[in-house]
Amino acid sequence: MPQQRGREHHRNRVAETLREELAVIIEGELSDPRVGSVHVTEVVLAPGGKSGQVYVSVLGDEQQEEQTLDGLLAARGYIRAELLERMGVRRIPDLTFHIDRSEKIGERMDTLLHRIKKRSRKAETATAP
Repeated sequence: MPQQRGREHHRNRVAETLREELAVIIEGELSDPRVGSVHVTEVVLAPGGKSGQVYVSVLGDEQQEEQTLDGLLAARGYIRAELLERMGVRRIPDLTFHIDRSEKIGERMDTLLHRIKKRSRKAETATAP
């Protein structure tokens, strides 16, 4: 059982290191005009460590998100080569990029909850004598 925890801990450390290095590469060194303002939110590695999903948050509308995703997919080879050189490991997992919309969904939920609270307050004051 402790062996599994060790593997998971190692995978989490590698994912966090990948996230940090990806952020530096994407935000600072990538010169593709399609890639806008991007923040790497999470890297999730498969149990074997051969593949991983990179979740990025893009500042802008859906069209800008799609352009950024296309730019990141086009630069995937360059990004993997840079990661290989920086991290000094034998192999880098195959990375797929996804748009992380959790922030926008959270903001929308907050707005809806605020509206519900506002309506319930109005209903309470209207029914109070």
